[in-house]
Amino acid sequence: MTESYISSGTVLRYTVAGVGLPVVFLHPTPLDHDFWRPLVIELSGVRAIVPDLRGHGSSEMGAAVKIGGFARVPDAPVLTMNQLSVDLLELLDLLRIDTAVFVGCSIGGYMLFELWRQAPQRVRGMAFVCSKPQPDTEAALSKRVENIARVRADGVEGFFDTMAQTLIGATARSQRPPLVAEVRTRMTMRPENVVAVQAGLATRPDSVSTVPTIEVPVLAIAGGEDPAVSVEDMKAFRQARRCESHVIPDAGHFAAFEQPQRVASILGNWLEQFRI
Repeated sequence: MTESYISSGTVLRYTVAGVGLPVVFLHPTPLDHDFWRPLVIELSGVRAIVPDLRGHGSSEMGAAVKIGGFARVPDAPVLTMNQLSVDLLELLDLLRIDTAVFVGCSIGGYMLFELWRQAPQRVRGMAFVCSKPQPDTEAALSKRVENIARVRADGVEGFFDTMAQTLIGATARSQRPPLVAEVRTRMTMRPENVVAVQAGLATRPDSVSTVPTIEVPVLAIAGGEDPAVSVEDMKAFRQARRCESHVIPDAGHFAAFEQPQRVASILGNWLEQFRI
């Protein structure tokens, strides 16, 4: 069942399922908590806390997101990694969870670096799925500007169609064509929310220097067909003090949705260390 809470004056939504080790799952944009459903049902002994990030799914964007901060599009609202981390801490407090393990895909992983910088005492472990510590490259920044202009001019439909076709790996597109349509139906964000997220991604901090400071266990899972986060990008996690790395060669950016059983197997084995 979906529950709600207030963070920075905004109504946000989340679900909780199962009993056991608290694990917080943070979805990629422009999807919602349902991204993790096929994977979570494969796990046992886990209390899965799965929020809709601010501006995604059933969660509002709210007035806490301010215009300014992205110099290339100065009139764009910016959803910062800091605000997302604040939202996450509010949820932990509401649920009276002192510490948890966190699993983040894409933007869900980016916000974990901010969580670590703000509240490392709340983190038992971090799993990054198709996410990276590096900031946007110059080419990526230019693409963010293009994305914002496209969404403002034409709406989100074409933008989401492109994302569904390109972020799912070539193998899944070929072998499971209905998966593209299934993912596309989960992309329901409003245009102004997409703009705020694109600006927030563009202005996220460089977290490469944060990786060596992470003292808790880290799991890094890369998709070999991911056009957004390369296997080479994710090698940066090897600088963490305790890092376990995996590559799924035939998976794209949405690896956890494309191959939930495989990712759940890797994640489930890694989670065993926290049950001791």
